Amino acid sequence: MPPIVSVVGRSNVGKTTFLEKLVAELKRRGRRIGVIKHSASGFEFDQPGKDSWRLARAGSDAVMVSSTEGMALFKRTDHDSRLEEVAHVLGYDYDLVLVEGFKASDAPKIEVHRKEMGSLLFNDHDLLAVATDEHLDVSPPQFSLDDAAGVADLIERQFLAGQADEISLLVNGASIPLTPFVQGFVSNTVLGMVKSLKGVDKVESVEIRVKRGLP
Repeated sequence: MPPIVSVVGRSNVGKTTFLEKLVAELKRRGRRIGVIKHSASGFEFDQPGKDSWRLARAGSDAVMVSSTEGMALFKRTDHDSRLEEVAHVLGYDYDLVLVEGFKASDAPKIEVHRKEMGSLLFNDHDLLAVATDEHLDVSPPQFSLDDAAGVADLIERQFLAGQADEISLLVNGASIPLTPFVQGFVSNTVLGMVKSLKGVDKVESVEIRVKRGLP
Protein backbone atom coordinates (compact mmCIF):
# COMPACT_ATOMS: atom_id res chain seq x y z
CA MET A 1 0.00 0.00 0.00
CA PRO A 2 1.43 3.44 -0.88
CA PRO A 3 1.77 6.02 1.90
CA ILE A 4 -1.48 7.80 2.76
CA VAL A 5 -1.73 11.43 3.94
CA SER A 6 -5.07 12.95 4.91
CA VAL A 7 -5.99 16.63 4.48
CA VAL A 8 -8.48 17.60 7.18
CA GLY A 9 -10.18 20.73 8.50
CA ARG A 10 -13.49 22.35 9.22
CA SER A 11 -16.24 22.51 6.60
CA ASN A 12 -15.66 25.17 3.91
CA VAL A 13 -12.16 25.95 5.19
CA GLY A 14 -10.62 25.29 1.77
CA LYS A 15 -9.47 21.67 1.95
CA THR A 16 -10.22 20.91 -1.70
CA THR A 17 -8.53 24.10 -2.91
CA PHE A 18 -5.40 23.31 -0.92
CA LEU A 19 -5.47 19.68 -2.08
CA GLU A 20 -5.67 20.81 -5.72
CA LYS A 21 -2.48 22.86 -5.25
CA LEU A 22 -0.71 19.98 -3.50
CA VAL A 23 -1.67 17.44 -6.18
CA ALA A 24 -0.49 19.80 -8.94
CA GLU A 25 2.84 20.37 -7.17
CA LEU A 26 3.51 16.67 -6.60
CA LYS A 27 2.54 15.83 -10.19
CA ARG A 28 4.94 18.55 -11.39
CA ARG A 29 7.65 16.60 -9.54
CA GLY A 30 6.79 13.41 -11.40
CA ARG A 31 4.93 11.69 -8.58
CA ARG A 32 2.05 9.29 -9.21
CA ILE A 33 -0.83 10.49 -7.03
CA GLY A 34 -4.14 8.86 -6.10
CA VAL A 35 -6.84 10.90 -4.37
CA ILE A 36 -9.68 9.74 -2.12
CA LYS A 37 -12.47 12.07 -0.99
CA HIS A 38 -14.82 11.23 1.85
CA SER A 39 -18.42 12.45 1.68
CA ALA A 40 -20.35 12.35 4.94
CA SER A 41 -23.64 13.34 3.30
CA GLY A 42 -23.75 10.72 0.54
CA PHE A 43 -24.02 11.37 -3.19
CA GLU A 44 -25.49 10.06 -6.44
CA PHE A 45 -23.03 7.63 -8.03
CA ASP A 46 -23.95 8.23 -11.64
CA GLN A 47 -26.13 10.32 -13.91
CA PRO A 48 -29.75 9.14 -14.10
CA GLY A 49 -30.53 7.57 -17.46
CA LYS A 50 -26.98 6.51 -18.27
CA ASP A 51 -26.41 2.78 -18.95
CA SER A 52 -24.30 2.35 -15.80
CA TRP A 53 -27.01 4.05 -13.71
CA ARG A 54 -29.69 1.75 -15.23
CA LEU A 55 -27.62 -1.37 -14.49
CA ALA A 56 -27.01 -0.25 -10.92
CA ARG A 57 -30.71 0.48 -10.45
CA ALA A 58 -31.48 -2.99 -11.80
CA GLY A 59 -29.73 -4.44 -8.76
CA SER A 60 -26.08 -4.95 -9.67
CA ASP A 61 -23.80 -4.94 -6.63
CA ALA A 62 -21.08 -3.29 -8.70
CA VAL A 63 -20.85 -1.72 -12.16
CA MET A 64 -17.50 -1.08 -13.86
CA VAL A 65 -17.34 1.34 -16.78
CA SER A 66 -14.26 1.31 -19.02
CA SER A 67 -13.32 3.39 -22.06
CA THR A 68 -10.24 4.52 -23.95
CA GLU A 69 -10.00 7.53 -21.62
CA GLY A 70 -10.42 5.90 -18.21
CA MET A 71 -12.53 3.72 -15.97
CA ALA A 72 -14.93 4.10 -13.06
CA LEU A 73 -16.32 1.70 -10.48
CA PHE A 74 -19.80 2.06 -8.93
CA LYS A 75 -20.13 -0.28 -5.97
CA ARG A 76 -22.91 -0.66 -3.42
CA THR A 77 -21.95 -0.68 0.26
CA ASP A 78 -23.94 -1.20 3.42
CA HIS A 79 -21.66 0.91 5.62
CA ASP A 80 -19.38 3.94 5.59
CA SER A 81 -16.19 2.25 4.38
CA ARG A 82 -12.97 2.64 6.31
CA LEU A 83 -10.07 4.39 4.63
CA GLU A 84 -8.12 1.12 4.30
CA GLU A 85 -10.99 -0.47 2.38
CA VAL A 86 -11.28 2.44 -0.03
CA ALA A 87 -7.52 2.62 -0.56
CA HIS A 88 -7.46 -1.10 -1.37
CA VAL A 89 -10.06 -0.57 -4.11
CA LEU A 90 -8.10 2.41 -5.46
CA GLY A 91 -5.07 0.18 -5.93
CA TYR A 92 -1.33 0.27 -5.44
CA ASP A 93 0.03 1.92 -8.59
CA TYR A 94 0.80 5.25 -6.90
CA ASP A 95 3.68 6.86 -5.04
CA LEU A 96 1.26 8.50 -2.63
CA VAL A 97 -2.46 8.60 -1.84
CA LEU A 98 -3.88 11.94 -0.68
CA VAL A 99 -7.16 11.89 1.20
CA GLU A 100 -9.69 14.62 1.87
CA GLY A 101 -11.50 13.84 5.09
CA PHE A 102 -11.57 10.52 6.99
CA LYS A 103 -10.82 12.44 10.20
CA ALA A 104 -11.21 9.30 12.32
CA SER A 105 -8.54 7.35 10.42
CA ASP A 106 -4.98 6.77 11.65
CA ALA A 107 -3.47 8.34 8.51
CA PRO A 108 -1.01 11.22 9.05
CA LYS A 109 -2.97 14.46 8.88
CA ILE A 110 -2.39 17.95 7.49
CA GLU A 111 -4.97 20.37 8.85
CA VAL A 112 -6.12 23.33 6.75
CA HIS A 113 -6.92 26.25 9.05
CA ARG A 114 -8.26 29.79 8.71
CA LYS A 115 -8.22 32.34 11.50
CA GLU A 116 -11.87 33.31 11.15
CA MET A 117 -13.02 29.69 11.61
CA GLY A 118 -11.76 29.24 15.18
CA SER A 119 -9.33 26.78 16.72
CA LEU A 120 -7.74 23.69 15.17
CA LEU A 121 -9.75 20.48 15.06
CA PHE A 122 -6.81 18.33 16.17
CA ASN A 123 -4.21 18.44 18.91
CA ASP A 124 -0.54 19.06 18.12
CA HIS A 125 0.54 15.45 18.42
CA ASP A 126 -2.13 14.30 15.94
CA LEU A 127 -0.90 16.49 13.07
CA LEU A 128 1.88 16.15 10.54
CA ALA A 129 1.59 19.84 9.59
CA VAL A 130 -0.77 22.82 9.46
CA ALA A 131 -1.60 24.96 6.42
CA THR A 132 -2.82 28.24 7.85
CA ASP A 133 -3.36 31.96 7.25
CA GLU A 134 -2.05 32.93 10.72
CA HIS A 135 0.82 31.98 13.01
CA LEU A 136 -0.24 29.40 15.62
CA ASP A 137 1.45 28.43 18.86
CA VAL A 138 1.69 24.74 17.94
CA SER A 139 4.57 22.31 17.43
CA PRO A 140 3.82 20.82 13.95
CA PRO A 141 5.41 22.62 10.96
CA GLN A 142 3.29 25.49 9.66
CA PHE A 143 2.88 26.56 6.03
CA SER A 144 0.90 29.28 4.32
CA LEU A 145 -2.18 28.22 2.42
CA ASP A 146 -0.33 28.92 -0.84
CA ASP A 147 2.84 27.00 0.09
CA ALA A 148 2.03 23.69 -1.58
CA ALA A 149 5.73 23.34 -2.46
CA GLY A 150 6.73 23.45 1.21
CA VAL A 151 4.16 20.82 2.14
CA ALA A 152 5.26 18.66 -0.81
CA ASP A 153 8.87 18.90 0.44
CA LEU A 154 7.76 17.69 3.86
CA ILE A 155 5.78 14.77 2.41
CA GLU A 156 8.68 13.71 0.21
CA ARG A 157 11.11 13.79 3.14
CA GLN A 158 8.76 11.91 5.46
CA PHE A 159 7.25 9.32 3.14
CA LEU A 160 8.88 9.16 -0.29
CA ALA A 161 12.64 9.32 0.34
CA GLY A 162 14.27 5.92 -0.09
CA GLN A 163 11.01 4.00 -0.13
CA ALA A 164 11.43 0.37 0.83
CA ASP A 165 9.28 -2.59 -0.17
CA GLU A 166 5.97 -2.44 1.65
CA ILE A 167 3.69 -5.40 2.24
CA SER A 168 0.05 -5.09 3.25
CA LEU A 169 -2.38 -7.85 4.19
CA LEU A 170 -6.16 -7.52 4.07
CA VAL A 171 -8.36 -10.34 5.38
CA ASN A 172 -12.08 -9.96 4.68
CA GLY A 173 -11.39 -6.30 3.82
CA ALA A 174 -9.70 -5.56 7.16
CA SER A 175 -6.06 -4.47 7.27
CA ILE A 176 -3.83 -6.80 9.33
CA PRO A 177 -0.60 -5.26 10.70
CA LEU A 178 2.63 -7.10 9.86
CA THR A 179 5.95 -6.87 11.68
CA PRO A 180 9.04 -5.77 9.68
CA PHE A 181 10.34 -9.37 9.83
CA VAL A 182 7.13 -10.78 8.32
CA GLN A 183 7.06 -8.04 5.66
CA GLY A 184 10.64 -8.84 4.65
CA PHE A 185 9.97 -12.59 4.58
CA VAL A 186 6.83 -12.25 2.45
CA SER A 187 8.49 -9.73 0.11
CA ASN A 188 11.56 -11.88 -0.53
CA THR A 189 9.50 -15.06 -0.99
CA VAL A 190 6.86 -13.62 -3.32
CA LEU A 191 9.26 -11.49 -5.41
CA GLY A 192 11.67 -14.42 -5.79
CA MET A 193 8.84 -16.63 -7.04
CA VAL A 194 7.39 -13.99 -9.39
CA LYS A 195 10.74 -13.06 -10.94
CA SER A 196 11.25 -16.72 -11.92
CA LEU A 197 8.02 -16.84 -13.93
CA LYS A 198 8.16 -16.78 -17.70
CA GLY A 199 7.09 -13.45 -19.20
CA VAL A 200 7.88 -11.39 -16.10
CA ASP A 201 10.43 -8.66 -16.75
CA LYS A 202 10.42 -5.71 -14.34
CA VAL A 203 8.43 -6.14 -11.12
CA GLU A 204 7.05 -2.90 -9.61
CA SER A 205 4.12 -4.33 -7.67
CA VAL A 206 2.52 -7.70 -7.02
CA GLU A 207 -1.05 -8.33 -5.91
CA ILE A 208 -2.26 -11.78 -4.84
CA ARG A 209 -5.87 -12.44 -3.95
CA VAL A 210 -7.14 -15.69 -2.45
CA LYS A 211 -10.90 -16.23 -2.28
CA ARG A 212 -11.99 -19.33 -0.44
CA GLY A 213 -14.38 -21.59 -2.29
CA LEU A 214 -17.74 -22.64 -0.92
CA PRO A 215 -17.62 -25.47 1.66
